[in-house]
Amino acid sequence: MNFQQLRSLREAARRGFNLTEVARVLNTSQPGVSRQIRELEDELGVDLFVRAGKRLTALTEMGELVLPTVENMLRDADNLRRAGEEFAQQLQGPLSIAATHSQARYALPGAVRDFRVRFPGVRFNLHQGSPDQVADMLITGEADVGIATEALSEYDELVTLPCYRWTHSVIVPKGHPLQGPAPLTLDALAGYPIITYSPGYTGRLHIDDAFEKAGLAFDLIITAMDADVIKTYVELGLGVGIVASIAFDEARDANLHAIDAGHLFAVNLTKLAIRRGRFLRAYVYDFIETFAAPLDRAAVEAALATSPGVPAAS
Repeated sequence: MNFQQLRSLREAARRGFNLTEVARVLNTSQPGVSRQIRELEDELGVDLFVRAGKRLTALTEMGELVLPTVENMLRDADNLRRAGEEFAQQLQGPLSIAATHSQARYALPGAVRDFRVRFPGVRFNLHQGSPDQVADMLITGEADVGIATEALSEYDELVTLPCYRWTHSVIVPKGHPLQGPAPLTLDALAGYPIITYSPGYTGRLHIDDAFEKAGLAFDLIITAMDADVIKTYVELGLGVGIVASIAFDEARDANLHAIDAGHLFAVNLTKLAIRRGRFLRAYVYDFIETFAAPLDRAAVEAALATSPGVPAAS
């Protein structure tokens, strides 16, 4: 039995039994993957996969039983490797961060800049995606740390910690009627075409909930994954934007005006997530504290020690 056999089993289950995709992920050939799986089955003396001809279609009952053990063995092996690397290289190495566009574009740069001053030997690999994609990158080991507002708490494989609270702003072209002296209301906002985030992104659920609770329909004409796109279409005069307040830069967005909407939509909480059982190099803890000051190493380790389903302290 070897780790390549175990990886072939794990990736086959993860990749929907598509051995071409498994071969790509493991940087090998499809016949090589098939051979590793068959050798593992021969050594264990049982079939781990249901087959239709030469094609794998599902895990057998024994395969379902074996898979969690294989996942744990590979995770422990990865942690041993990382521990050795940390001992040899205390202040340098890779740091992979998965985040939504808003976090990568507006929240992360300052932390990355400050961290790099103290740890110039750390190489950043930044991934962007939807909250569910961020969670998947953490679960598969592609990322060390994930940052998003939506979805991360829904995965038992992840430990989530609160980072910071934020509100939305309404973005309009300068001179727009909503910029007037009257306080902004949902009724007034509903009178204009709306441009905001796609479902599942950057507090969109709170926007929908506010209009629904007020019994108001709103004309949603464009949705996008990031605030830069939303602001572009607002600047063209196509509608009124609703974005995270952090996404408005008075100097950069000189043709636009931001109206605080914290009283209209619920406060949002950005979360940081780590996969349970993942070994973190010492500098990863330093980065987490740089990004969210209350999250020092003791707080992160305490959260990692909790059981699935038990929320971290907020």
